[in-house]
Amino acid sequence: MPCRAAIILLCLSPALPLAAQTIAQASAQTSPTTKPTTKKKPAKKSKKKVRIPKVRHYPPPRVSAKVRAASLQKVAFQLDERPDPVIDRPGTLVPFFERLYRLSIGESPTVHILHFGDSHTASDDWTGVLRDLFQSRFGNGGAGFSLAGIPFKGYRRFDVRGGASKDWDPAGLRTGEGDGLFGLGGVSISTERAGQTIYLDADCASVELDYLQQPGGGRVALSDNEATVQETSTEGPLAPGFLQYATVPGRHRFEVRTLEPAPVRLFGWVTENPKGITYESMGINGAEAALIGRWDESMHAAYLKRRDPALIVLAYGTNEATDSKWSEAGYLEKFSAILQRLRRAVPAASILVLGPPDRFTRVKGHWRPYEGVDRIVAAQQEACRQNRCAYWNTRARMGAEGSMISWVMAGLAQGDYAHFTSLGYQRLASVLFQDIMRQYESYLKVRPELASQSTDEQTSQDH
Repeated sequence: MPCRAAIILLCLSPALPLAAQTIAQASAQTSPTTKPTTKKKPAKKSKKKVRIPKVRHYPPPRVSAKVRAASLQKVAFQLDERPDPVIDRPGTLVPFFERLYRLSIGESPTVHILHFGDSHTASDDWTGVLRDLFQSRFGNGGAGFSLAGIPFKGYRRFDVRGGASKDWDPAGLRTGEGDGLFGLGGVSISTERAGQTIYLDADCASVELDYLQQPGGGRVALSDNEATVQETSTEGPLAPGFLQYATVPGRHRFEVRTLEPAPVRLFGWVTENPKGITYESMGINGAEAALIGRWDESMHAAYLKRRDPALIVLAYGTNEATDSKWSEAGYLEKFSAILQRLRRAVPAASILVLGPPDRFTRVKGHWRPYEGVDRIVAAQQEACRQNRCAYWNTRARMGAEGSMISWVMAGLAQGDYAHFTSLGYQRLASVLFQDIMRQYESYLKVRPELASQSTDEQTSQDH
């Protein structure tokens, strides 16, 4: 068990008894495997810089040891008071739970979880702990997908370490500007210069480089621990590109080097082990859920199908709550479109939406609850109801509106009253993991009955 996950589990209060509940069986469809095509040409490299909005940094308030202890106690009490239901429509997670079960008994070698989100995801504090906890229970399947290089300040993964030479141009990011050909994570890096490199340090048994195959694309070389192992050309009709290499299990430094002055566009790495679970975080600072709609659907669907996720997690809403352009009805329509798009790409995957956390804004020198959170939560909940997705209300799980004050005073959230500290993200991840596992344990209790019903139905059809 990773050290961080072990510490978190030891610090948690004893789990409450499982609530008796029956989870409805959800049907899973098989995703088509046809290779998508697109007539879109890659956009030419633009020298225009993406405007980065100014962010005001507020220091955490000074509090006494007594206030901090009382706030920590209040947060612990709020986390123990779980809302009912703690996860809306848990029955929609049955396909995910079934794949977890098959992984646990050795019938399935790997399970993939893809987590898309904003800055709460990009830092990997939240998702890193979720990764540790899932892998501690179900096995370490590797890092899965990670972005190429360090495409923006604030991007981080705790399970791998990457970097790049200086002459790469990022595209996509929080604005989605460009031709939409950004791969799985909504971000690409490009160059037309020879001798440019990216690297990744990872523990794995195989590696894959995801890139854009394009007319006139340049050649690249892949090295493993300083030894060149493959060379390939990225030239060809516009399509998703993959460079795969199987190696010995263990620690590796992979490097990709451009070999000629020709266009090369990279999306990211996939590093895996033969068995276990991957928790693949793809967060972009400042992102809103609507950003996914700016990614080329055929290209994105191709990479989604290739990852074959058992669960897709969406964690958006913090930035939408501060964006006046979103009405509840408008956001409901846009968010539903994103859910439906993901369903089209990978219909067998379960979808879990994590609502935005509680948030405050500074008004005339005083911190006030952000009213926009209400309309975003309501729209997300309705979109999940209409599209049969599970929903975890982060703000309600924290302790409802106004709870962010206690998290800040406890040292679990930052002075901007929007983001958490590392300890805060760890607490939030631990609670989410426990809530998911309670539903999973409930599913295991009713699974024999569901399996028996399925067998009886099949027998009736045969006769």
